[in-house]
Amino acid sequence: MLSFRKDQQVPLMVDFLFVEWLGKPVWMWLGFHVLIAALLAFDLGLLHRDKEHEIGVRESLLLTAFYFTLGIAFGGFIWWEFGWNAGEEYVTGLVVEKSLSMDNVFVIAMILTGLGIPRAAQHRVLLWGILAAVVLRGLMIGLGAALVHQVHWILSLFAAFLIYAGLKILFSGEEQPGNFGESRIVRWFKRRFRVTPELHGQRFAVRKADPRTGRKALWFTPLALALVLVNGADVIFAVDSVPAIFAITTDTFIVYTSNIFAILGLRALYFALAAMVDRFAYLKTALAFILIFIGAKIVVADTLGWIDVPAWVSLVVTLVLLGGGVAYSLWRTRGAAAAEPDHARAEHEARIHRA
Repeated sequence: MLSFRKDQQVPLMVDFLFVEWLGKPVWMWLGFHVLIAALLAFDLGLLHRDKEHEIGVRESLLLTAFYFTLGIAFGGFIWWEFGWNAGEEYVTGLVVEKSLSMDNVFVIAMILTGLGIPRAAQHRVLLWGILAAVVLRGLMIGLGAALVHQVHWILSLFAAFLIYAGLKILFSGEEQPGNFGESRIVRWFKRRFRVTPELHGQRFAVRKADPRTGRKALWFTPLALALVLVNGADVIFAVDSVPAIFAITTDTFIVYTSNIFAILGLRALYFALAAMVDRFAYLKTALAFILIFIGAKIVVADTLGWIDVPAWVSLVVTLVLLGGGVAYSLWRTRGAAAAEPDHARAEHEARIHRA
């Protein structure tokens, strides 16, 4: 059994904080997770104490700007500690991950709409979904980092997958939203678990009588089913986004922190994009080109060694493609935007009439 004198404990603790883990001192990893925990506590405990509060588009955009600004500010810390190149890689990774997460937002919107989850309850699903996403992304990034550092040619495999994913999006045609309420995974879940047909406030599970036995049993609510589907969607999209960030940098700390900051803003971004999902019909094409570009960058720079592509070039190309996709989508759907006020007015009058 080890024993230390009191005067030895403080120096030992200080030494431990400066021990390197995955390329960075322990104090950086601990400090980052303390910051994330504080942000989540602030979001849950202060911003959304009212469980029935519905997040509007304006509040969503303000929260998105807050999280993105905080993510950029953390990039300033990366630049201060590790230099200009590391700062470029972090900001590029943050922008790429934020761009790719937009596609995830549209799928989440279809899931929550298909299951009939009201807007007042959606933020609870998304909050717990983000907590799970942080853990899942951490595991996937850890695995990816181990593979990249042990088997360098794995980057070429990542490149092939990214190019394939981009081409598949380009040539797969327009996807139909589908009815998530009747999907196979929903039917499978309902066959194996007790699921209530109605919501019970914002609870994920309740205890109620089983009609077959008459005894009290644990039942999941549609909110729990939505959480499972949202987490499943994040895992699927992480298969694209994690290789994409490793194509920009193999620094595990930069990969992880940029990913987590992109995820943190995802819930806030959801409520703005979900309200205007039909206005971004061509954004998926821009995301496909981003994936293809990143994959081609690996082939040209890392596999063939023809040319070194700086991080700022990847950042500029990503911003141009993303901005072009957003602008073209808004331009092509401008007629739908003009019709929205009339539609909203008709709905408002219908609600008044029903009341």
